Amino acid sequence: MRVFPQLTSTFLLDGLSIVLIDILLGGDNAVVIAMAVKSLPEKQRKLGIMFGTGAAVVLRIILTFFASQLLQIHFLKLIGGLVILWIAVKLLTEAEEAVGKEHHVQSLKHAVWLILVADITMSVDNILAVAGASKGNLTLLIFGLILSITFVAFTSSLLAKMMDKYPIIIWIGSAILGRVGGDMIAGDPWFQATFHPSAMLHYGFEGGCALGVVALGWLLERRHKAKLALQAK
Repeated sequence: MRVFPQLTSTFLLDGLSIVLIDILLGGDNAVVIAMAVKSLPEKQRKLGIMFGTGAAVVLRIILTFFASQLLQIHFLKLIGGLVILWIAVKLLTEAEEAVGKEHHVQSLKHAVWLILVADITMSVDNILAVAGASKGNLTLLIFGLILSITFVAFTSSLLAKMMDKYPIIIWIGSAILGRVGGDMIAGDPWFQATFHPSAMLHYGFEGGCALGVVALGWLLERRHKAKLALQAK
C-alpha cells in the first residue's frame, strides 16, 4: 500500500468517493448509536458517543484487513443480521421505557457495549466500499474509516436530540435497523445458495423484518406497561 501519495486528480476523486460512501452508508450506524445513548443523561450521552465511536475506529481498521474473507463465511452475515434484529428490538423497548421518565436507568457501559456490537456487525459493507475506493492507498483507507466514524458520531448526537423531542423517530429508527438486519440475513452466502431470492423477495424480506421488529417492540412495550399497571394496584 502507498502511504504518502501525490495529490493527483485521481487521488482527489478517490477521496471524494470515500466521502460520499461514508455519507450514504453511515446512516444506519448513526441510528444505532442515537438509540443506544437515548436513555442516558446529557453528560453520559456525550461520553457514550465518544467512547463507542473511538473504539469503533480501531475495530474498523482491524476488520478492514479481513472483511473480504469474512463475507464469504456461511452463516456469518445471517448471525450478524439476527444480532441486529435483537439489538433493534432491545433498543426500541429501552428507549420507549425511558420516554417520560425523570431517571435514566441504562448505564454508560451498557450503551457503549451495544454500540460496539452493532458497529462490528453492520460495518462490513462500509469497510469493503471504502477499501475498494481507496485502491490500495493506506492514507485514503484510514481517512475513510476515521471520517465514517466522525460522521456517524455527529449524526448520532443530532438524532438522539431529535428523539428526545419527537419519540416517533425511535420507532422509525427501529424499523430502519430491522431492514438492515433483514438485508444482512438475505445477503448471507448460505441464504442465497439455499433460497436464490429474487430482488423482490429480498426487498420483501427486508420489509418483513422491519415490520416484525416494530410489531415485537410494540407487543413487549404493551406487556411491560400491563405489568407495571398490575404492580401499581
